[in-house]
Amino acid sequence: MKKIIKNILLGLCFTQIIACSPVDENLTDESLVKTNPNYALGILMNGYQGLIDKSTFNSEGSEATDDAVSNQTGNSLTRIATGELTAQLNPLNRWEKYKFVFYINQFLSIVDDVVWKNNEVENELFKRKFRGEALALRAIMHQYILEAHGGYDQSGVLMGIPYYTSFIAQNGNFNVPRLTYQETVDAIEKDFNDAYELLPFIYSDLATDIAEKDKKYDQNAYLAINGSIFKMRIQGQIIRGFQARLHLMAASSAFLNSQDNYKLAVKYANELCAKNNYVLAPDGVEFYNADIDKDNPEILWRGNVVTTSSLELNQFPFTLNGNGRLNPSQNLVDAFYKKDGYPITSSVGLVYNNQNPYATASRDPRLSKYIVHNNGTLGTKTIFIDNISKDGVNVVINRSTRTGYYLKKHLRPDVVIPVSGTATPKEHFPVYMRYTELYLIMAEALNEIGGPDYKEPGVAKSSKEIIESLRKRALAITADPYLQSITSQDDMRMLIRNERRLELCFEGFRFWDLRRYKSTLTESVRGMAYNGFTYSQIDEVEPRLYSDVRYYYMPIPNTEVLKFNALSQNKGW
Repeated sequence: MKKIIKNILLGLCFTQIIACSPVDENLTDESLVKTNPNYALGILMNGYQGLIDKSTFNSEGSEATDDAVSNQTGNSLTRIATGELTAQLNPLNRWEKYKFVFYINQFLSIVDDVVWKNNEVENELFKRKFRGEALALRAIMHQYILEAHGGYDQSGVLMGIPYYTSFIAQNGNFNVPRLTYQETVDAIEKDFNDAYELLPFIYSDLATDIAEKDKKYDQNAYLAINGSIFKMRIQGQIIRGFQARLHLMAASSAFLNSQDNYKLAVKYANELCAKNNYVLAPDGVEFYNADIDKDNPEILWRGNVVTTSSLELNQFPFTLNGNGRLNPSQNLVDAFYKKDGYPITSSVGLVYNNQNPYATASRDPRLSKYIVHNNGTLGTKTIFIDNISKDGVNVVINRSTRTGYYLKKHLRPDVVIPVSGTATPKEHFPVYMRYTELYLIMAEALNEIGGPDYKEPGVAKSSKEIIESLRKRALAITADPYLQSITSQDDMRMLIRNERRLELCFEGFRFWDLRRYKSTLTESVRGMAYNGFTYSQIDEVEPRLYSDVRYYYMPIPNTEVLKFNALSQNKGW
């Protein structure tokens, strides 16, 4: 733990709002930081660097689930998925997020001592704002760690994680025990609620958006410090989104299995969705593939725009001069519905033809938007995935697909990667939270509380009505007889989980969702081969060897357990 705070005062700004230069390590001490607002703010900005965006699928587990594999020999996610996961080898370890907690706690220890502005009112407003951001970031980092490392200890108690609320110097005591799971959730919730009281619900230039509690401040000063220019920083609505996510996780069967937490998940998600009048962004299914998407109403929170082609270089097929790293599974492809909303296994409705499996007239449109299949397209290019093309299964080792599919989601199809020379980059931006996730949180929690048609008091929509809106947007259908046939809580649960799998695929959810559901983890990844005439399923591209109950709960890094005797390990590790 000590190594992660070695350079705690070397703050690096990353937003476009306030720029600063790295601090000379020889000059840095607490007094310098307190007297230089830019240096102080640099510490807070380091906290933002710990955020996990929704296109970091390669480091957030997609290739270690039934949704995908990697085409790279020796890939660490392949190794853990095929039986090598240990407390020493865990690429999904989030314990290092504590380094951001200590940046934040260092900032909180000085925020009230820094003179942000000579004007007393403005100085107070900056203190409130920066303290609120820091508290919310601290909660988010602990939430990430809890998701990855909460679990039952050797004595069978459901444990959370250590919760650090103060800065600890390098020679300080890090030997802190874990809180229980409930205590950790409560601590995260407290930080979120304290932050919510300090921050505006939304950064805005409009006086009408000033909350009643903040009308005591000079209006001009308040709007200058909390204006729309800060919209990519943490604000009240973002806190509510993370609280909804927190309580859905806590309520799940692998953890607290709690109706109270489901109700809180509904409360917080509904606060945002109701303010949005339950309206889904029409193009929210593809929230990433054009310059104008940086202002897509689907996105609740994103980071700065970066012009790059690195994602496409990693994921484009070989014939587009990419490396085809992530290969979606047949398992996931089969989870996409027929165009009329029925599963492909259903004999009702449209007929599914396994020798014409991707026909646009008969398949869920999301399939061709998210996954490149044989005879599918990326931009203006048609991709042939057969035993002749270099994009075919295992044709070019470490470059071609292993499953018969390539990733399309998150990519800009207008990126051009030449055989030699400079690629044509396009705008990309990290997305931290979007409204579709919030609707799915509401749908899942409402169903768990009372079934498909249940409406929580004060909530205008039922689980079924929310899912109906999502499917109507995705499938472009006016009637949904399959959804209307769902009447039981169990059947609705399976439908919601499948919709979540499809809508949020490759956004870092599947690995953790399977575990919080306590679903089967051992479903082998399947693929599809095409010889130019017929399609044939590949029954096992890669096994999933998570056959013990311990795999529902990730280990705490062995180095930490060995260093600190107060820190208990999860059972089985």
